[in-house]
Amino acid sequence: MKTIEDYLKEIQVQEQHDRMKELFDWIKTHYPQLEGVIKWNQPMFTDHGTFIIGFSTAKKHFSFNPEPQVIEMFKEDIHNAGYETTMALGKIKWTDQTDFDLLKKLIDFNLEDKKEMTSFFRKG
Repeated sequence: MKTIEDYLKEIQVQEQHDRMKELFDWIKTHYPQLEGVIKWNQPMFTDHGTFIIGFSTAKKHFSFNPEPQVIEMFKEDIHNAGYETTMALGKIKWTDQTDFDLLKKLIDFNLEDKKEMTSFFRKG
């Protein structure tokens, strides 16, 4: 798997495929500067070679990962949107709506906070 399109082809459930395509298309439309990449078999979006946000799919949900520090910082917003969190990610059930305003807040934060970062992930 080399591209976001390859990743989408692997999603067997049509509704889940369509949902992830909608999400990735939204990111491409609102953040054309982000590069969609596949690392560790997961779709991610990077800016100037640094990680901004990643996604994964599971049977009952899909997950977003803007890095653990950002999950902790925005945990209340994520819970207010009705989503569960773990230490590293937020989970959106396939039956829930995608809160694009929340995702925008997370992506915008990472773009600003990491604008001068040279490493892929935050240190520490």
